[in-house]
Amino acid sequence: MAAGLAVTAAALVAAGPRETVPREADRARGHPVAEPVRQHRAVQRVSAPVRIADGATVRLLRPGDRVDVIAAEETATGGAAEVVARGARVSKVPEPLDAAGDSGALVVLSVPRSTAARLAGASATARLAVTLC
Repeated sequence: MAAGLAVTAAALVAAGPRETVPREADRARGHPVAEPVRQHRAVQRVSAPVRIADGATVRLLRPGDRVDVIAAEETATGGAAEVVARGARVSKVPEPLDAAGDSGALVVLSVPRSTAARLAGASATARLAVTLC
């Protein structure tokens, strides 16, 4: 009878509540182990108004288009071109102002906050262009 009670107690312990952290022994026996779900921080997107040097190019854009933004420094002094935003979504293409002249055209892009900062910095020192993705 004592042996029966010992076997029953062992069976109850084995069938009792499971640990929440998977053990290596469970992996070895082939039990499925749920990996923890990674929590990704949501990328905060902002609207970034960007002046593109070639106004005619901007007139080709429509809301929803994806573009790469390229900053081209003065090439006569050996400046280089650099992609400052990849796959930015066009949010709005404002109507051009008649008084704008040859100062390019404005486009509003939806980009991550860090990309908006790069765009603002690049627009202060370089001419910006876009390519459709």
